[in-house]
Amino acid sequence: MFRRNRFVPLPALVEREVPAFPGWLRALGPGVVWMALAQGSGELVFWPYLIAKYGLGFLFLLIPACLLQWPLTFEIGRYTLLTGESIWRGFIRLHPAFAWPLWMLMALSFLWFGAFASAGGTALAALTQYPPDFSAAGRSLFWAYVAIAILLAGLVFSPVLYRFIERFMFVVAVFTLVGLAIACAHPTVLEKLPAFLTGLVSPQWPLPRPFEKADAPQLLTGLTFAGLGGFWTLFYSYWLREKGAGMAAHGARLTGVGTASAQPSRPSGYLPGTQPDDVLALRTWLRFLRVDSGIGIVGNIATTLMTCLLAYALLTPQGILPQGWDIAVVQSRFFGVRWGPLGEALFLLVAAAFLADTWLSTVDAVSRVNTDIVRGFFPSAQRRSDRWWYFVFLFTLTAVTCATMPLAQPGPLILLSAVTGFVGTVFFSFGVLALNHRVLPRLLPAHARPSRASALALAGSALAYLALAIAYLLVELGWLG
Repeated sequence: MFRRNRFVPLPALVEREVPAFPGWLRALGPGVVWMALAQGSGELVFWPYLIAKYGLGFLFLLIPACLLQWPLTFEIGRYTLLTGESIWRGFIRLHPAFAWPLWMLMALSFLWFGAFASAGGTALAALTQYPPDFSAAGRSLFWAYVAIAILLAGLVFSPVLYRFIERFMFVVAVFTLVGLAIACAHPTVLEKLPAFLTGLVSPQWPLPRPFEKADAPQLLTGLTFAGLGGFWTLFYSYWLREKGAGMAAHGARLTGVGTASAQPSRPSGYLPGTQPDDVLALRTWLRFLRVDSGIGIVGNIATTLMTCLLAYALLTPQGILPQGWDIAVVQSRFFGVRWGPLGEALFLLVAAAFLADTWLSTVDAVSRVNTDIVRGFFPSAQRRSDRWWYFVFLFTLTAVTCATMPLAQPGPLILLSAVTGFVGTVFFSFGVLALNHRVLPRLLPAHARPSRASALALAGSALAYLALAIAYLLVELGWLG
């Protein structure tokens, strides 16, 4: 299955020594990118809406939903750490008939991710009130296009593309955590903390208002996207590969347009060696993977809890919901009442950082995925380098997202992208399970094979996502709720 054939033009995996662990400060990073990207979906879009509208009724589901992603994220990272390949290359190796439709679904899902830039534009528009003659929608789109132009330029001219992503996302993650912590420290918010903590561990029913069937997609996608759900979860593989984690250290890195483009021919993927040094190094790398993926999960829980606490303290009492072209603005109005203009500006900057970094990391990762798929499926595409294809997709996706942003308000576009990714999550969760625990172990040395406990944890996550998808389908068909 892992040899070249007429369906999968990928070379066999080559055994190499396991690279030495470079130290924690140099190795950590992909988990921070994961956390910063996750801050732009469920944290500011789905969960504040649910809390503002239904109080603490669903809050007890939040932490389990976030932890549900940990086994899946870890296993996605495990494939790259053990082989140096992206998870999408693994899906091609698993079977082309599995990878191809999954790729089509991903492409459909990410036609609309420009909505995150336009949602970030709502915050910058409210902060600047510029251009003065534009409508609220027009100002939001103006700032969205400005943000895209700036971020795209930074990405294109970065000497090492991933390094630019990691540094930018690290700043966003720290800025967001600090800003939210300052906001949550206000007495008005803190007085709601005891009730909030109670809602974390027990359902607060009955709901303050009847649950509306139209909000079922918000709830179910909020559970699935409580962290970095949907196809976004697969991006973790690419950040590990670009960071050079484990066997990925043998691979090449993508560089910007202003740098040399020499990319020597390399094998597609690798297998860890069996020498004593290889065994010890791999154990350290797997320990790193648990910590790094945990940074993304735990950091995401912290930021989501803070945005939910703020929504409960400031939005729920007023019954005002973050949606439409005000998706990131209504929260700031209450900050203005409590803290004055400085507090309002603080939240708007946090919201803009939340959402703009989502566009940046998404356009980068989707370009990488498309490059991987095209060069993996079509031998003729290998006449061009990874970098050539990456920039073709980068500029194409930028044009597509710029064209789709004006078509609707950001909220519905984000929800559409999330629901499409919802379906994909179910399929690729079982794909990762088959890849890591059925196919790959046949090739790995004994010391690199995953445990049965990790297989059970991943199977539990996959079944939970399947149950959520069935519940969503039943709701849409009117058979549930």
